[in-house]
Amino acid sequence: MILVDTSVWIAALRSGAGPEANQLRTLLDADEVAMAAPVRVEILTGASNKDRPLLRNLLSAIPLLYPTTATWERIDSWLDRAGKAGKHFGFADLLIASIAIEWKAPVWSLDKDFARMGRLGLISIHRF
Repeated sequence: MILVDTSVWIAALRSGAGPEANQLRTLLDADEVAMAAPVRVEILTGASNKDRPLLRNLLSAIPLLYPTTATWERIDSWLDRAGKAGKHFGFADLLIASIAIEWKAPVWSLDKDFARMGRLGLISIHRF
């Protein structure tokens, strides 16, 4: 299972035929994609009123992963670890990354913050 970040979804939905779209389609066909609840919210927030109902329906076929108490505890420990390394991450990215860890899922993202989290050893990164 691969947790696909908002940045990949946006690239895939915008291009429809680019490398991200092709890889995402392959992963979806193989039932290898999961979605963190914050990613779903970010995608639907950015959708137009016209597109939102169809998009909501399409996304409903993807397993949705929610934060737990352990998610928040992990984020709290990461704040100290990242701070000691001189790194700072946004709230949503930390939440998405922590959910991915709970499910032992690598994160596929075009966002450089996730790459920095990977270099710190916080998460596993999916590369295609």
